[in-house]
Amino acid sequence: MAKDPKYIFVVGGVMSSVGKGVVSGSLAMVLQSKGYSVTAMKADPYINVDAGTMNPTEHGEVFVTEDGDETDQDIGNYERFLGKNIYSVNYMTTGRVYLEVIERERNLMYKGKCVEVVPHIPEEIIRRIKLAQKQSQADITIIEVGGTVGEYQNILFLEAGRMMKSQHPNDVAFVLVSYLPVPGSIGEMKTKPTQHAVRLMNEAGLQPDVVVGRSSKSIDAVRRKKIAQFCSVDENMVISAPDCESIYEVPLLFEKENLGEKLLKRFGLKSKSVPPAQDRLKQLRKVVKVIKTVDQKVRIGVVGKYFQTGEFVLADSYISVIEALKHAAWSQKRQPELVWIDAEDYEKNPKQLKELSSFDAVLIPGGFGSRGVEGKIMAIQYVRENKIPYFGLCYGMQLAAVEVARHVAGLKGAHTVEIDENPEHPIIVVNPNQKENIEQNRYGGTLRLGAYDCVLSPGTKTQKAYGVKKISERHRHRYEFNNAYVEQLEKAGLIVSGVNPQQNLVEIMELEDHPWFVGTQFHPEFLSSPLKPHPLFVGFVKAAMTRSNGAKKTVKPTKRKITKR
Repeated sequence: MAKDPKYIFVVGGVMSSVGKGVVSGSLAMVLQSKGYSVTAMKADPYINVDAGTMNPTEHGEVFVTEDGDETDQDIGNYERFLGKNIYSVNYMTTGRVYLEVIERERNLMYKGKCVEVVPHIPEEIIRRIKLAQKQSQADITIIEVGGTVGEYQNILFLEAGRMMKSQHPNDVAFVLVSYLPVPGSIGEMKTKPTQHAVRLMNEAGLQPDVVVGRSSKSIDAVRRKKIAQFCSVDENMVISAPDCESIYEVPLLFEKENLGEKLLKRFGLKSKSVPPAQDRLKQLRKVVKVIKTVDQKVRIGVVGKYFQTGEFVLADSYISVIEALKHAAWSQKRQPELVWIDAEDYEKNPKQLKELSSFDAVLIPGGFGSRGVEGKIMAIQYVRENKIPYFGLCYGMQLAAVEVARHVAGLKGAHTVEIDENPEHPIIVVNPNQKENIEQNRYGGTLRLGAYDCVLSPGTKTQKAYGVKKISERHRHRYEFNNAYVEQLEKAGLIVSGVNPQQNLVEIMELEDHPWFVGTQFHPEFLSSPLKPHPLFVGFVKAAMTRSNGAKKTVKPTKRKITKR
């Protein structure tokens, strides 16, 4: 580890959703390729203590860490780019920071001082940043500050950065990620929003060392010079980040702009040699080559409910699932064509189910609540009966168990107690460890969270996909499969292929007489990365490819939203 740890704050310009998380993860990967230990952390400006109680259609996916924290989706970006675990200590919210300060005050840890917003809140933020650096033994720590400059919500995180830079000016740098619009009427890139963003930073006592210009096209020499002149930034520290076909091109763009070397020079550091086998940037080039050259597609229908609002598809609700499907498809030299299907459509018009025959495979991701449940069960029945590869994640596994119980095992009235408190056949029940919390309506932070062991049954599809006997996967759920129904469902052909040995909980189920009908209680998508696709997603894509290459019903597909690759 470097003698003096370095810190890079990544902040947003006057517009949100410009890709700070991708920039942070990409920058981390570039610096990692220079031979340095890098970690990344997120500062979320919400009063929520964690992301678990945030609406996924508003805030995006809840990403679960190895140690069981419910975090912002950008933590997932960091893990995918760095290829390493990011832990709870790397995630903080305004609520989490204030809660800690208030608890310290109640325990007399301030020794009678008047506890104030400044300096005590920024000091707690700094303590958390340094703790994350220390626990990961990082040479360089990247801190992404949520929101945009000029907001009340994140000003205290910026103040913490200002205090750190004031104390250690040679060890702290700021990267501004700013949007450069190109109005269609004139086609000329505009720098004024970026100029205003820098002035707002100046008002907070900060000056960016680097300006990353996000736009639909590359920054030309004229605009680069203008930003440097009016924002007091060296011209070579204005970095172009145009829209890409894939987010995994961004680290390569940064490397082309020599951003890693420029920041190391800013810190007085030099690149170190990295063995080829450990050079993730070099390995990423091979993946990007596949992304840009492979044309053959695999068509996958995703049946869910958290992505539709009006005419827009909010794919961020399932971002890790999307990325895991991409990783698996690219590993098999295929382009994933992901089509969004609202489960409620099937409840309104069951005849529409026949469109599922136009897909190579169907996936149902995790979720909560009653909306769209019967539509999902109808979709599961259709793909089971028509031998279409199916992958159910968490809720997708639970509803698959309910479907088989109803329509194969003959257990009429089978359901999950999450929807029906007193079903005739409670296939899915309250996790015994969470029963008291559920009864008292205490939901925040009460799920089975984080990594749990799973022992695989020899010879099953899932065991063959993993190639090992024991695994560890991440969870986020309150309900479990009812072991009282194992024997009846196994007689119906549903095999329990994975069990948590500590609590004897069902983790994986699969149909024995089906090309690929697998459900997992855990979320395998959280462990997938572009350089290491998850084995179950790879198995699922392989089954989809087999169907794609074989006899598939010719059904005119319903017009749906398709994700960009």
